[in-house]
Amino acid sequence: MNAAEQARSPELAQAIASAVTLFGTAFPDARANLAPWRDDPQTRRFDEQDNLDFSFHFPGWSPRLECRSLLVQLRLERSPQGTSAGRPRLLGVLIRGLTYESERWRLTTLGDWQPSGSHLPAAAVVDTLQGLCRGLFVLFGVAPAPHADRGDLAA
Repeated sequence: MNAAEQARSPELAQAIASAVTLFGTAFPDARANLAPWRDDPQTRRFDEQDNLDFSFHFPGWSPRLECRSLLVQLRLERSPQGTSAGRPRLLGVLIRGLTYESERWRLTTLGDWQPSGSHLPAAAVVDTLQGLCRGLFVLFGVAPAPHADRGDLAA
């Protein structure tokens, strides 16, 4: 679901803004979009209330990233029925490197936190993306999974 539509509490709005700032610091040339999904019946069929989605668009092709855009999807723990206050718990992160034609790669915080796909980003960028994922877990008050430890990534 579009991050812009999920800001239902001051805490969550602050978390969204902090997440965007975290990525903006790492990729200053990228333009943030808090509403990457169209609002039409077909898109609404796939609406996931437990996801917080935002994207970043680069002014041109990024050879280090092997893409033009990043789609960031944060999987959140469902709030107890009838409550929307506070900051939800972050369960996982999925980052996709996209072009106009297709997805080029994806990095998820499940498993070994390594990207997979047809055109992988440069190793230094992978390190940056993994660091951003760790930062997102800290931002949402969750200790990153053991795989997030830099020593575990080399194994």
